[in-house]
Amino acid sequence: MKIKSTLLGLAALLLAGMVQAQDGWNWPSDAEQEAKARELNAAYVDYMKSEQFVEATKPLNWLLVNVPELNESLYINGVKIYDGAADAVSDEAQKRVYQDSVIAIYNKRGELYNNESNWIENKAYYGYRYYKGAKEKLGEAVGNFEKALELNGTMTPSLTAAYFDLVYRHWAYNKAYTSEQILEIHDKIQALLDEAAASGKDVSSPKGTLEQLLVAMELIDCEFIENTMGSKLAADPTNEQLAQQIFKYSVQYKCLSSNAFLAALELIDSNNPTYATSQVRAMRYIQEQDYEKAQPVLEKALALAENDAQKAEIQMDLAKVHANLGRKSAARAAAREAASLDPEKTKDAYTMIAGLYMNSFNDCKGGVSRVKDRAIFMAAYNAYQRAGDSQGMAQARAQFPSKEEVFTEGLQVGGSISTGCWIGENVSIATRD
Repeated sequence: MKIKSTLLGLAALLLAGMVQAQDGWNWPSDAEQEAKARELNAAYVDYMKSEQFVEATKPLNWLLVNVPELNESLYINGVKIYDGAADAVSDEAQKRVYQDSVIAIYNKRGELYNNESNWIENKAYYGYRYYKGAKEKLGEAVGNFEKALELNGTMTPSLTAAYFDLVYRHWAYNKAYTSEQILEIHDKIQALLDEAAASGKDVSSPKGTLEQLLVAMELIDCEFIENTMGSKLAADPTNEQLAQQIFKYSVQYKCLSSNAFLAALELIDSNNPTYATSQVRAMRYIQEQDYEKAQPVLEKALALAENDAQKAEIQMDLAKVHANLGRKSAARAAAREAASLDPEKTKDAYTMIAGLYMNSFNDCKGGVSRVKDRAIFMAAYNAYQRAGDSQGMAQARAQFPSKEEVFTEGLQVGGSISTGCWIGENVSIATRD
């Protein structure tokens, strides 16, 4: 021990010349205090370098108590020493003392040095490690992450999962948040991760953890979206941030038939329309048979479409709207346009057109010529044929006139005849037999 003390004393003397020349060192004015401070400063550094962390806490503690403004290195090294000491002991009570000391060192450093933004995330990380299982400490641990966000406006992506895990635990153990507050925190973290991803960082792991925790909380279902979030939007109908939340969770939890989803969709589509929002909005109106409302929204989606496939999709939807509003000619035109834009729509388009023809018999029949009246079924047959619908072709053919009826009217099979009416096609006369 005497040899060790001598070595420590020599080390202190050797360091004296160097440290006095270093900026930021505030040695005591009292010579005896200065000598002791130099000796213990060298001692704790020596212990730290040899990873004797428990031993290092004793000289370090004296320095922290008696010369707290000696140098910021006390606090930088102090974290490493007390954390190492916590890992070195098995007694849980003593371990907690050392862990609390790490946080206390950060707190003192914050009082003395105006650079908290540089290390606040480290403090938050240690708080998570130490206190995630301590019910009474969770609020303090969460507060460190909130302070990090307040000071820096962002957060290292890998730490966001720890932050939300603490929020989850604080909610579960202490009922510290409402469901809405949880969602606000989740969305705030999600936005940080989206920003990091946009800059090229891999955030798949923290994002996955966030979603797993949110699902585990079982906060969100269709009832919550409709009654809680929907009621808030009804009270504040211009709140686009809330609308975006409702939209996101409605899609995620498959609550697309709710009134809340429609209200959110209407706000989003009115303020920042996209092809997708306008199409989905129109589909909701169509489902509710509000075709007059659906048409202008579909026309807006058509203008926002980015390719022919999207345009064809909207034209088919417009065809349905026109058909349901009794505008058969417009419905046919939209269906034909869909087929011309996207060949994959040919079957649906011409099946619809054939259906329009089949359902027009009572509107178009003149009652003078049975063959002419039934010419619309020949037009329907041709449309079904183009659609590749053999069953539809059979149904249409069953409505053709008989050979006798054609003969009686002085007409010939294979001859041409006009359907008249809105259909306005010339077809080749055919019979059902």
